[in-house]
Amino acid sequence: MRLALQQATLASHVEEVPIGAVLVRNHEMIAIGHNYREVSQDPTAHAEMIVIRKAAEQLKTWRLTDTTLYVTLEPCPMCAGAMVQARIARLVFGAWDPKAGACGSILDILSERRFNHRVQVMGGLLERESRELLQEFFRAKRDTLSENSSPPKPTS
Repeated sequence: MRLALQQATLASHVEEVPIGAVLVRNHEMIAIGHNYREVSQDPTAHAEMIVIRKAAEQLKTWRLTDTTLYVTLEPCPMCAGAMVQARIARLVFGAWDPKAGACGSILDILSERRFNHRVQVMGGLLERESRELLQEFFRAKRDTLSENSSPPKPTS
């Protein structure tokens, strides 16, 4: 999870929402990445999707069984669906996402019994660190926006 947090920090350096992910099998890192939506202008370039694609390419299979995905924020519906499709065994995430979370907050796609695969979920690992990274990023964005939208100061 610390590697996922490092990736999230790297994302913020390129003006991406600081979400990082790491996929592991047998205690070995298979793929690592972070959000690239802004850089790539690709709405599917979430950290989880980046990592799932990298892992499938590296392992030469879309079946990512016996893997654990570590991610700093509770995945959205798209990413949760991709985890089911990839047959990822376990998800461990940091901060809960009350606005878009699909692993227990708003929806619980990963434990839906009607799907042919369910993912074991553990939320809240390094939650404070994950949440603070996101809060700092959005606070800085808001500060920048308010500075740029304030009227010019009178000159003497």
